[in-house]
Amino acid sequence: MTTPTLIELQSYFSDLQNRIVAGLETLDTVPFTRDIWQKEPESPLQGRGNTAILENGSFFERGGVAFSQVSGKALPPSATAHRPELAGRGFSAMGVSLVLHPRNPFVPTVHMNVRCFVALARDASEQDVMWFGGGIDLTPYYGFEADCVHFHQTCFDALQPFSSDADGLDALYPRFKKWCDEYFYLKHRNEARGIGGIFFDDFAAPDVATAFATTRAVGDAFLSAYVPIAQCHANDAYDESHKNWQNYRRGRYVEFNLVFDRGTHFGLQSGGRTESILMSMPPVANWAYQYTPAAGSAEAALLTDFLPVRDWLA
Repeated sequence: MTTPTLIELQSYFSDLQNRIVAGLETLDTVPFTRDIWQKEPESPLQGRGNTAILENGSFFERGGVAFSQVSGKALPPSATAHRPELAGRGFSAMGVSLVLHPRNPFVPTVHMNVRCFVALARDASEQDVMWFGGGIDLTPYYGFEADCVHFHQTCFDALQPFSSDADGLDALYPRFKKWCDEYFYLKHRNEARGIGGIFFDDFAAPDVATAFATTRAVGDAFLSAYVPIAQCHANDAYDESHKNWQNYRRGRYVEFNLVFDRGTHFGLQSGGRTESILMSMPPVANWAYQYTPAAGSAEAALLTDFLPVRDWLA
């Protein structure tokens, strides 16, 4: 397998965005609108993007599916924290990122990101360093075991073709699940953001071509992982108390994205496009002082039965 070319990367990520938008538009009566942008010449970050955004829809209160391709003269601190030997290099990055905030509290919020990153050689003595990253994770407000099993099974199935002893990639799903459980964790709350999924970064094993194929499999699995869950709960009845809980839990989503998320930090530190970076934020969120849901309630069950790390495929 050969190293993917820039054209191959662009073609895949752009097509993935279009396929996901088309699939999601089957859920809502409001279409996504496209915001095609390009950074100004004087910006520290150069590049372009296509942000598909849906707000105040019948199904999604807010949803964004963004393609971007950017480059810069120096890697920001968030990108070199785990790769200090690359400090000072220019970079190029490309990928698709999405976050969907449904209107119905019984439909989970979902996040997906698949991306390619290149740390550019500074001179002839170095080589470009390419790697991939991404993942899918689910953030329900009310827990349903069947949803969790379906989501994790789809993630497992996507990775299984690349999990072989011959390639040294045996058991990718448990590796990436563990990474997801540890990454999407609010340390200051001692609490997970959701029920996890899969997450990987700095991934180029056993070679960049296989890493790209693995990344494609994750991106291609998104609609199969999420749409059946969304359709299952699209018509579930809810009232103001359910919306209040949803908005309270959305506050945790905001906390994670602003405090811990490496993608958000990278975008803001590198001079990225703020509107596209912060499209992941829910349209409404709230906070309450030391709020504890009633014992035995569905809200309490989310905290005790669903957010703690579990093997959903046992």
